Amino acid sequence: EPVRELTRATQRLARGELGQAVTVRTQDEIGQLAGSFNRMSHELAQANRLRRQMTADVAHDLRTPTSVILGYTEALSDGKLPGTSETFRVLHQEARHLDRLIEDLRTLSLADAGELALTPQRVPVAALLERAHAAYSVQAADKGVALRLQAAPLDGAVQVDPDRIAQVLGNLVSNALRYTPTGGAITLRARARGGEWILEVADTGAGIAPADLPHVFRRFYRADPARGANGESGLGLAIARSIAEAHGGRMAVESEPGQGSVFRVHLPAAGR
Repeated sequence: EPVRELTRATQRLARGELGQAVTVRTQDEIGQLAGSFNRMSHELAQANRLRRQMTADVAHDLRTPTSVILGYTEALSDGKLPGTSETFRVLHQEARHLDRLIEDLRTLSLADAGELALTPQRVPVAALLERAHAAYSVQAADKGVALRLQAAPLDGAVQVDPDRIAQVLGNLVSNALRYTPTGGAITLRARARGGEWILEVADTGAGIAPADLPHVFRRFYRADPARGANGESGLGLAIARSIAEAHGGRMAVESEPGQGSVFRVHLPAAGR
């Protein structure tokens, strides 16, 4: 009977009826097989739900700038809106938003397919932090946030594509700037541990609620529903994780509401 039940559930699953589960009656090989089937069925159903949600999120995020562009161009062609520099500035801004979203989706699709182009080379860890610091110093100063660079000497190196890791750190610093209030601080630092280097972006911002923390690297996940209104795709952290994993590394985060967050990029040390 356990085998017949498993066969029927497998056939239903093959027809697209996801989420099937069978009763685990024993702890022998048949019971272990039933448990494995239940886990596989659950994961397939969850992956399908996430795929549908991502498709809906992509459609929503593409529709917003497209609607603005279509509305403005229609009004311009009908003569209802004058072709001022402000009008063209808005159109350019929305077109750039659309272009960023398309490029983000392309990066994720390449990472999923294992085809993300990397040009690894030996890069000093200090150079990676210095590049991120130089890129965002002006933006941080304009917002009144102190962007600090670790003063301690960093003598190690990693074997990475410097442009891709700059993209990772840029996403993390940009995210930190978004949630760190005026008068706050963001610190770029790194440390060696057990054959790897850990690059950290620590901020004194709003922090992340415990319920949101396990989901921050999920695509299109927005702990703050207003993020989409600011032109953010919700893909930055997902891209950062994909790039880190493509280098044989990983991402991690620690956060406490009201106390800020620390995002960590774990990368193998050069030679490993």
